[in-house]
Amino acid sequence: MTMDRAFIVVLGADQKGIIAKISSMLFEHDANILDVQQKVMDGIFVMTLLADLKDCTMATEDLRHTLEAMGKEIGLTVMLQSEKVIKAMQRV
Repeated sequence: MTMDRAFIVVLGADQKGIIAKISSMLFEHDANILDVQQKVMDGIFVMTLLADLKDCTMATEDLRHTLEAMGKEIGLTVMLQSEKVIKAMQRV
């Protein structure tokens, strides 16, 4: 499944370089960050990122698996979900 825009959610213990790692990987594969919000709440890093994937050089499922693996390497949970799915859930 391909998607034009997706939300990427990152959760886990705060540490240096989280934003840099995620944004660098997206940049390397021609994904464009449209919006990002991040916060540290009681030592837990929380980031929600909206990315434009229409020019992404990596298939969506490969991108999902790469992000999940990257997260596991540094002890984070990383999830990718289609913007369309998130918007549909809001209508329910």
